[in-house]
Amino acid sequence: MSFLRRRSGSPAGPDFDVLAMDPGDWPGHFGAMTMTGQDGSCQGIFLRYDLFGGRGPAMFIGNLPDGSPAREPEDGVPFEIRQLLAALENDEPVDLVSTEDFPVLLGDDLLIVKKVKVSEERVFCSQFDRSDGVLVTIASWDRPIADDLYQLLKPLPAEMFQQG
Repeated sequence: MSFLRRRSGSPAGPDFDVLAMDPGDWPGHFGAMTMTGQDGSCQGIFLRYDLFGGRGPAMFIGNLPDGSPAREPEDGVPFEIRQLLAALENDEPVDLVSTEDFPVLLGDDLLIVKKVKVSEERVFCSQFDRSDGVLVTIASWDRPIADDLYQLLKPLPAEMFQQG
């Protein structure tokens, strides 16, 4: 996939393209946060899409490069699910139930998506590795993730993540 590439020359932001839905296409509020390593490197970008004017987050999308500590949670529950539940003020314990790989066709490209199932049945989650080693995780609340969502993902402008 041509848009899944490592970006160079952006010392004030992540050194990878952040793959997400365009915030302008979302009908509610949008927020972004970064996870910074002790050396100042970007260890992840997380995008929060709130549904219809702040009535609650509907989706988190994480972009985690190789080496990010959030990629390997001890209990197997993705970081994005934990963030989604925290934003919803849902403090019930959540456990990993299962994972399963599914093929998704994007044009002429085949994407292998891992569907993650947790004990909270209203959470839907899928993950895939990009060709540049970045792990993309989508966690949604009370809305199954359909294959057509992957068609909406695209790199966001690097300027969104520049300091200044």
